[in-house]
Amino acid sequence: MPNVPTIPESVTVHLGRPDQAAPNVTVSFPDYVKNVASSEIYPTWPEEAIKANILAQISFALNRIYTEYYRSRGYDFDLTSSTGADQSFVYGREVFGNVSEIVDEIFNSYIRRRGFVEPLFAVYCDGIEVTCDGLSQWGTVPLAKEGLTAMGILKTYFGEDIELVTDVPVGGGGSAPPVPLRDGSAGPYVETLQTRLNRISANYPLIPKIYPANGFFGQTTENAVKAFQSAFDLTPDGIVGPATWYRIQNVYVGVKRLSDLNSEGLTFEEITTSLPETLSRGDTGELVFNVQYYLSYIGEFIDSIPVIGIDGNYGILTENAVKAFQETYGLPVTGVMDAVTWYYMYNVYSGIIENIPLIYTEGVTVPFPGVVLQIGSDGNAVRLLQNYLNYIAGSFSDIPEVPVTGYYGTQTENAVTRFQNLFGIAGDRGVVTGLTWKAITDIYDDLYFGRIAAEGQYPGYDLSLENP
Repeated sequence: MPNVPTIPESVTVHLGRPDQAAPNVTVSFPDYVKNVASSEIYPTWPEEAIKANILAQISFALNRIYTEYYRSRGYDFDLTSSTGADQSFVYGREVFGNVSEIVDEIFNSYIRRRGFVEPLFAVYCDGIEVTCDGLSQWGTVPLAKEGLTAMGILKTYFGEDIELVTDVPVGGGGSAPPVPLRDGSAGPYVETLQTRLNRISANYPLIPKIYPANGFFGQTTENAVKAFQSAFDLTPDGIVGPATWYRIQNVYVGVKRLSDLNSEGLTFEEITTSLPETLSRGDTGELVFNVQYYLSYIGEFIDSIPVIGIDGNYGILTENAVKAFQETYGLPVTGVMDAVTWYYMYNVYSGIIENIPLIYTEGVTVPFPGVVLQIGSDGNAVRLLQNYLNYIAGSFSDIPEVPVTGYYGTQTENAVTRFQNLFGIAGDRGVVTGLTWKAITDIYDDLYFGRIAAEGQYPGYDLSLENP
């Protein structure tokens, strides 16, 4: 399951009941929705009624896809054509022109419970021959004639606490990691694994808690994986391949009831552990530093957000910057950095830097890539880090040079730890967050530009070992 829902480019539909022998077909997601809508409702209905039904159909389908309802059970499809299990899909049928136009406008939107992440499991029925706890298709018609909007109609059936998510990115597929996860692995897949196992352990207490859930696959994560595998009749090898991954996903969806109208709900806190606590005025430390780092960089591009100093102290200026960000992006203006604000801030920051090439160019530094780097990390961000460290090592013999491989191994961890100790950088030793990244790039800048300046023109840091 990805961290947040995306619109798939295509979906695979099983033309029958889930356990029935039948062919699969793959169609684009908009074409799937057009087919379902043309099979379920009438084109002569009021437009707002049609929109309400289509949004329910989109959300239902995305819930199945996001929770990997069928994939996690070992099936090779995303949805079925069975109305007993999913939605009506008639392969090859013609679609209604006005339905097609509406789908093209809103196919990248869905409804969810406010404060939750997953698309609403928006159950519905015709409301005449069959009734249910969800939306009544025929019941949407008089509500539209009374003047209710599509969202007004949906709130009538699903409650006032639903909201519409729009402009959802298109892309993404199955969630299983491309290689098995094991001791030493690191990154977003590991973080997702850890948060799922921690939630499952509330229902299965023999599975130990993983702390911290920091995206690094260490001994506590391996112990939890083995306990899960033993509990669910899998080989207890502590390695997370596709079978274990999807079984964890299946159990997780079950304990959370995500494929249920009355879902427990998936909160923003559960899709990112980057902000383990709420931050507000008076707080200090590395997390505050990271917030200031992100906001300061965002402020360089968005005029409504002030550029602030980065000192690790959550004072009035930081609070005002948080308020400005919240107001700019339509969030409750509290001045408190909560998980939802962090989620939006992180995505805005990532969107700004995603087009910056992570290629080493002498004398040029790039912003923190937004992903914590540690043992097991790999890629161009690690390669950049290694180049910066090697340049610094030319002036500070306490920092060893490392091979520029793009893999974060023990040699890179040692060099980072030496740097942090030498310059008094707070945080976990050998782990590169925004705080350590900024310190490394600042020192790199000072060294590089100091070398091409005249004597006495060193900017920023005093580069003596006595005053690092």
